[in-house]
Amino acid sequence: MKYWTERSDLPCKDLLRWAKLSTSKYHSWRKRYGMVNGHNGKIPRDWWLEEWEKSAILKFHDMHPLEGYRRLTFMMLDDDIVAVSPSSTYRVLKAAGRLDRRVVTPSKKGTGYIQPTKIHQEWHVDISYINTGGTFYFLISVLDGFSRYIVHWELRETMKEWEIELVIAKGIEKHPGVKPRIISDNGPQFIAKDFKEFVREYGLSHVRTSPYYPQSNGKLERWHGSLKNECIRPSCPATKEEAEKRIGTYVRHYNHVRLHSAIGYITPADCLTGLGEVIGQERDRKLDEAFWSSVEDKGQTFFASHVTDQVENLKSNISVVEAKTLDLLIDGNSPEEISKIMHVSKKTVSRRRKRIQEAWLSMNSRTF
Repeated sequence: MKYWTERSDLPCKDLLRWAKLSTSKYHSWRKRYGMVNGHNGKIPRDWWLEEWEKSAILKFHDMHPLEGYRRLTFMMLDDDIVAVSPSSTYRVLKAAGRLDRRVVTPSKKGTGYIQPTKIHQEWHVDISYINTGGTFYFLISVLDGFSRYIVHWELRETMKEWEIELVIAKGIEKHPGVKPRIISDNGPQFIAKDFKEFVREYGLSHVRTSPYYPQSNGKLERWHGSLKNECIRPSCPATKEEAEKRIGTYVRHYNHVRLHSAIGYITPADCLTGLGEVIGQERDRKLDEAFWSSVEDKGQTFFASHVTDQVENLKSNISVVEAKTLDLLIDGNSPEEISKIMHVSKKTVSRRRKRIQEAWLSMNSRTF
């Protein structure tokens, strides 16, 4: 700035204004001109921890690795190790990476639903309305998540908590010894204290789906949709007895007759009894047999057409009498037998042609 002031005859204040630099900053720079640039360095304080204190904290933490930093601070104070505050202990341990030992299990949220791997591992429970002659009844269903088998169902006039317990208990009576995990929505019946005690008594576990997200219990929702579309809505039942009869018939059809697409197009009953793999192997065997049978039939057809072409080609190279004789030989024979006859006939024609060629050559040699 002094350099340009002397050469431009302009006051320093104007040059500072053009350079957008304050006068206080300029004069502070002039005072420090030629000095060591250490004005912004950290000035040691009396309360700063010394290196031996940091080493003592880390060494004491190695001796008591399971203690928190607050308890560790007062333990060091009682043992006359070092006198520091809990915040100082925290900073020393944090800088040394000693506070990151807790193993955090990554969240499974957003990774998708893990399907069950065996029968009676998960039971889905839900309630649906059934319209019978203008009166709504409540269908309580229990479905096995692995096999899609309807374990038990009942059509009730109310949907109280004890009725849910009754339906699940009857399902367990049909399959003694099972301990499935109950999957349900967040209805008042499933969040009741009595239902929690019921689950605890039977040794079960209970998982509730995400609120306002029925897809979490989609297997049972799909069952209710199939029941209503294929059984209830085509002709609405007039009474509760008629509805129970029709639902019972449809449940038997669903469990034992209807092929389910989600389990490889087998019935839920077959999946429940472990016949899925056997049925799959039998289907593969039948498909293989059909494939090779088709290949064999096509091969025989091609072979027969090939033999027919050979016969016609041979007829065009022999006399009429020989052609009629060939027709008599191959009449009523299979393609394999015809092929053998053709092989012999070709040899005969070849020998005859060879004799004619030799005679023609000998005749020409006599001429010359």
